[in-house]
Amino acid sequence: MNTKTLRFILTRVLLAAFTLWAISVFVFVVMELPEEDAIDRYYSELCRRSIDCHRDEYLDAVYDYYGLDRPLYVQYGLWISRIVFKSEFGLSIPWGSSIEDHMTYGLLVTSSLLVSTSILIWAASIPMGVYLAMRRRSFEDRVFTVVGAVGQNVPQLLLALLLTYFLFACFGLSVGGPSPLAYIDEPWTSAKVVDMLQYLIWPSVVLGAAGVARQARLLRDTLCGELAKPYVLAARSRGVGRLKLFGKYHARMVFAQLIIGFRGLLPGLVSGSVIVSVVMNVDTIGTPMANAVLNLDTYLYGAIFLILCALAVVGALVCDIVLGAVDPRVRLPGSAAR
Repeated sequence: MNTKTLRFILTRVLLAAFTLWAISVFVFVVMELPEEDAIDRYYSELCRRSIDCHRDEYLDAVYDYYGLDRPLYVQYGLWISRIVFKSEFGLSIPWGSSIEDHMTYGLLVTSSLLVSTSILIWAASIPMGVYLAMRRRSFEDRVFTVVGAVGQNVPQLLLALLLTYFLFACFGLSVGGPSPLAYIDEPWTSAKVVDMLQYLIWPSVVLGAAGVARQARLLRDTLCGELAKPYVLAARSRGVGRLKLFGKYHARMVFAQLIIGFRGLLPGLVSGSVIVSVVMNVDTIGTPMANAVLNLDTYLYGAIFLILCALAVVGALVCDIVLGAVDPRVRLPGSAAR
């Protein structure tokens, strides 16, 4: 690994770290926008609901834990230092337990859903894009253009509702329910693997539909542009086959374009996992987020939002590093791909 590569990776890591810090400041500012602090808001909501207007020792302990009687910069320092150095996201005010207890299974399911969706996007878009590029201006190409345009513009909320209704009305399948990943302590058997795949396949279809259409179209357009270049015509005149030509000349450029396109899809996949959890009853991290909003649990909501942003930023960082390994031009100073 040369100096330019190390400088490129270090720059990307520092930019990712700075982005995460800026997001953490934004999340903390949003949590502190209301006039009252989190404890006072929760106490006022209890009194409004006539549940219990007595402020017990637990609320006072949480008040001291977050340092709500101190300046805002001190509160932010306590909050972010626990996250960075101790991996502690704080205490959930309504439930009286650590925030990690409410996010562990949801984060595990969300990560598994993102991985399965990514595999689906790559596995479906690559052969589809290559096939359409080889048969450009054909009937199949025109049909996919229409279907792909519709697929990219249909909201995930509507697609999830339609798919859920279709599966139940036509096949009697109920999407969602208790996640097999929640039983993580049980041994991995073939039955558990099948249950996990069945649990993730339909949410992955909803999340990945637009991504498949977009990536396949990007691959098709990139290949069509390359196939018309003189070096391709020269290679074909020497008797080089299409598959060999693709593997020898086009694969690296096409793969670089796909990484750039997938990097743009990541934020939508992360935010879409929250929509899927609500509509399709999937046990992702969106479930505790919805509960946090309903119960005015500011710190739980802020922690989940921060984790979702971190997933998108880390994913983009990985895409940048892989793109730099595939396309050396990205590592050049002042590159447009930067």
